[in-house]
Amino acid sequence: MEKIKRIISDSIRVKQEVLANTALLQTVSDIADGMVAALRNGKRIYFCGNGGSAADAQHLAAEFSGRFYTDRDALPAEALHCNTSYLTAVANDYSFDVVYARLVKGIGQNGDFLVGLSTSGNSTNIVKAFEVAREKGIQTVAFTGNTGGKLKPLSDFLVNIPSTDTPRIQESHIMLGHIVCQLVEEKYFALTND
Repeated sequence: MEKIKRIISDSIRVKQEVLANTALLQTVSDIADGMVAALRNGKRIYFCGNGGSAADAQHLAAEFSGRFYTDRDALPAEALHCNTSYLTAVANDYSFDVVYARLVKGIGQNGDFLVGLSTSGNSTNIVKAFEVAREKGIQTVAFTGNTGGKLKPLSDFLVNIPSTDTPRIQESHIMLGHIVCQLVEEKYFALTND
């Protein structure tokens, strides 16, 4: 019982640090505003991650393309790892390190958004995707842990959770990702849900 309470307390503590970080909260707001502007210009939002972060990337993409709170049109968003035939072919024929970079190079357009989730900020396949995104004028959003890792200098928007504990980081990623989804949905569809 005490261990369970400690884990929950640790999760709350990280979220309290996020809540107190005005600059980080402003970044989340700026991401939502940027995504709304991109969507209004006919651009797309792409997500990528590995393991649990891939699951979170897919979850957030589904919130955009499905629905969040309201019954509305789908928004053009997708997780780049969902085509297993592509993923396994490229990983086998080239390298797992380039699975996202090749897709970004092939389908990404100037003004799109690429959201990468990596608790360390050092996932090679996401770093390479961000490098290609930079070359193509795609806006990059990194959801990372405390330092931002190698993604930090490649990110237009850095959401670096003040923790080094992977589960606590991922819990905050999904919380802030949900906030972005809600803000984008409300602003893009001009809803008033204060």
